Amino acid sequence: MPKLHNETDLGYKRRVIDIKSTSFCGAKWYNATIWLGSGQTTSCHHPLPHQVSVEQVIANPRALHNTREKKNDRALMQDGLRPSGCEYCWKIEDMADREDASDEIISDRVYKTVIYEDKDLDEAFNTPPEQDVNLQTLEIAFDRTCQFACSYCNPAFSTTWVRDIHRNGPYTNLVSDGRNHFTHTHDSSQLYTITDVNPYVEAFFKWWESDLHKTLKELRITGGEPLMSGYTWRLIEWFKDHRGESKTRLAINSNLGFEQDKLERLLDATEGIKLDLYTSNESIGQHAIYIRDGLDWDQWTSNLSYLLASGKLRGLHVMCTINALCLISLPEFLWSIVELKKKYGKDAINFSLNILRFPSFQSPLILPLEVREECIRQLIPLGDLSVDVLHEFEINQIGRLVSYLKEVVSPHSGAMTNSILQRDFKNFYEQYDQRRGKDFRHTFPQLAEWYNTL
Repeated sequence: MPKLHNETDLGYKRRVIDIKSTSFCGAKWYNATIWLGSGQTTSCHHPLPHQVSVEQVIANPRALHNTREKKNDRALMQDGLRPSGCEYCWKIEDMADREDASDEIISDRVYKTVIYEDKDLDEAFNTPPEQDVNLQTLEIAFDRTCQFACSYCNPAFSTTWVRDIHRNGPYTNLVSDGRNHFTHTHDSSQLYTITDVNPYVEAFFKWWESDLHKTLKELRITGGEPLMSGYTWRLIEWFKDHRGESKTRLAINSNLGFEQDKLERLLDATEGIKLDLYTSNESIGQHAIYIRDGLDWDQWTSNLSYLLASGKLRGLHVMCTINALCLISLPEFLWSIVELKKKYGKDAINFSLNILRFPSFQSPLILPLEVREECIRQLIPLGDLSVDVLHEFEINQIGRLVSYLKEVVSPHSGAMTNSILQRDFKNFYEQYDQRRGKDFRHTFPQLAEWYNTL
């Protein structure tokens, strides 16, 4: 079993991970995110992606995952060294190493590792780093088609963002990291049109149909918006036509920005398949509509309730991107998830808190201290809930966010000063308002006075 009965996350880390090395992470071997539209991959959502060679995947579809960059990182982890791309976890762990730190400060590499069997982790650690390994969990994006254009997203992941840049030109007067997210259409993120043969997609299906479907434990489809991609439905059809041939759990990310009949089609098409659905939100009402441009708040909450009431999902997961604009209503949002847990069961729905680092001018750390302190004050009662209400990892992530907001001063090691990030923050949202027909000051009156001084 990944965790012993009643074992804490910290206890698991010490028993399974620390005995291998101080930097070991199972995701570097057994997990991947692959953007088939651009031919890029990474081991999880924290490190920046890197390019996969077309020639290599044509010759060996497993090269979609087993790249030279990942093999180099595996070698570092086997030696107890820290790959630079994994800075997110190192920052959290450096916080946890302080003498006064809480045991609840657990980095994501623990959560990325605990899902794998101990024997498989032992095998990974003892496998020569140059050797290919089989994936166990995979997240893929077929293309970037999406009807939303969230403020912390960009044209690399949304065709609606592409239209913004095409129609209005680049965002201007941004100087900090992440500015290039908003200055061009990121054509390299979609190398092939819908009528082209995409060698990365073809390599995936070749790998999937030959043997990946036999070894993969979970396949998660992301985007863009996956339910707008024909390749997603092609894969769902494979599951229908080959029932019983694969034990792979299927998971789909969706913004739930659809009429209910689209979700009915999804549930009908996946009847008998163990389906997890992941959706995104981190704030309430008008705040959510502002941050996640394209969102219909009433539709999203209605679809969430519909899916929970259907009882047809293996799990429903809400991914919260912790950015500067969500802190005001994040606690209220999380309390609404608690109420859904009480109604449908603790395991029916859960949440994760993923702290935004790029673009750094949207980090929660750029906000005035009193705004962060008020969010902390409201989060503490949530973190004090018992494991009868929340899962341990949810409680730990609340504690981790509280510590992050208290102690961390910079979004990442290469970020510019707060004054520069705050100027970029205002320059971006002034343009965002004009392009999207929004009003920052009206939507966030609690921030208006501070915003006007930037």
